[in-house]
Amino acid sequence: MSAAPPSPQVIPENTVNSQRGKARRVLQTLVTIALLIGVAWAAWWWINGRFIESTDDAYLQADSISVAPKISGYVGEVLVADNQTVKRGDVLVRLDARKYQAISDEASATIAARNADLAKAQADLVQQDSTIAEARAQLQGAEADARHAQTEVARYAPLARSGAEPEERLAQLNNQLAQARSTVAAKQAALRSSETRYGTLQAQLKQAQAQLGVAKASEAQSQLDVDDAVIRSPLDGRVADRGVRVGQYVQPGTRLLTVVPVNSIYLTANYKETQIGDMRAGQTVTVHVDALPGHALNGHIDSLAPGTGAQFALLPPSNATGNFTKIVQRVPVRIALDVTDDVRTALVPGLSATVEVDTRTKKAETNHG
Repeated sequence: MSAAPPSPQVIPENTVNSQRGKARRVLQTLVTIALLIGVAWAAWWWINGRFIESTDDAYLQADSISVAPKISGYVGEVLVADNQTVKRGDVLVRLDARKYQAISDEASATIAARNADLAKAQADLVQQDSTIAEARAQLQGAEADARHAQTEVARYAPLARSGAEPEERLAQLNNQLAQARSTVAAKQAALRSSETRYGTLQAQLKQAQAQLGVAKASEAQSQLDVDDAVIRSPLDGRVADRGVRVGQYVQPGTRLLTVVPVNSIYLTANYKETQIGDMRAGQTVTVHVDALPGHALNGHIDSLAPGTGAQFALLPPSNATGNFTKIVQRVPVRIALDVTDDVRTALVPGLSATVEVDTRTKKAETNHG
């Protein structure tokens, strides 16, 4: 005989109702928690969130300077290493300046020669003053002799006509008068020549002064070249991208290295055009740098760009075409970081960040006004 099948287990009705009640209570609890979370989020959004504009299209930047020589030459010394901290005025590179120093010495010698020429021209001018004074005195003497001869002729002429004096004496006096007049003419010519010579010497003096000025300018230029052989840091920062080596021949404008002003790092956040309507300079900013997880940095808006990024691209877009697709544009916003020096040393250009701008401060000021 086969065994009888087992009878089905019967669950009491009160047990089923108890389990359903527990499930209902759990569901109600979950719904309540979800509603509380939703209400809390809505309250937060209404109080804070709707005033916060956020973007992750943000990067740290610094106004780095490429260091390049002003003159050509061979690199004699490289006095900095990669990533080294430097101060403004520190010597970075020295070029071989012997050629420029020789030119400077030659210019100094030329200045000495031009100073000698100038001294000679001044002495000649002083001497010519004496010559002119002597010629003027001689002319005055000749004119006095001529007046005396004229007086003698006038006095002896009546006597000669009356026979009281011989004619030979009158002829002699006339001859002396003619010689005196000739002497006066000669002295006048000598005075004019001396005065003309004075003008020539004045021109030579001016020429000597001009040549001295040219020599001094040449010396100044050569000294600049000597000074430019010593390449100094234009600002405080750190050395980066050092490509210069000892013995390398460089031309003016050849990039030797870059100095990054790490103490002047700022942040550029590229916000959508739909986010910048309430942004103003001075508003509070919270920055989360990817390289410093868990650290919130403070800052403020320094300025907003005068145009979208596309306007300053190499090839700006032209939307005057048959087909058009609207693309949301982004506006660069410059943000100054309000951090301590210890934190700033950990920041380098190029790092990514997330930026949150609190627009309430400016709104409150606007409403108050």
